[in-house]
Amino acid sequence: MNAPVSVILDHKGSTVHQTRPDATVREAVNQMNDRHIGALLVTRDGKPVGMFTERDILVRVVSPGRNPETTRVEEVMSAKLVTIAPETTIEDAMLVVTNRRCRHLPVVDAEGKLLGMVSIGDLTRWLVRDRESYIENLNTYIWGTPSI
Repeated sequence: MNAPVSVILDHKGSTVHQTRPDATVREAVNQMNDRHIGALLVTRDGKPVGMFTERDILVRVVSPGRNPETTRVEEVMSAKLVTIAPETTIEDAMLVVTNRRCRHLPVVDAEGKLLGMVSIGDLTRWLVRDRESYIENLNTYIWGTPSI
């Protein structure tokens, strides 16, 4: 599919749940639990600087026995942030999450302004819907009637 990820943002919205680098792990975890989400974008002065995920909690907080009340997010976040541009195709974004082994991609413009975020779930849902539509169109073309 050659559609850009901006179409996903148009559909799902541009809200990105964020936290500060100096927030405690406990504060960030509470925010994630309240919103039923698995990751927060870490921003400083409106610019993305990292990602804080459930995996970070397990690997960098729980396993080594760090105190979530005193550990700051910036100490345990994934700092090598992978971002994409809004014109990145959905298929290229799928390649990024597969090859870079990340589940969330902040979408930023050429100036680094945050436009939104897509997850592997968002990308997968879009591709499944696209494939279902393609199959439906083929069925209509071949049989003259939708299959559903």
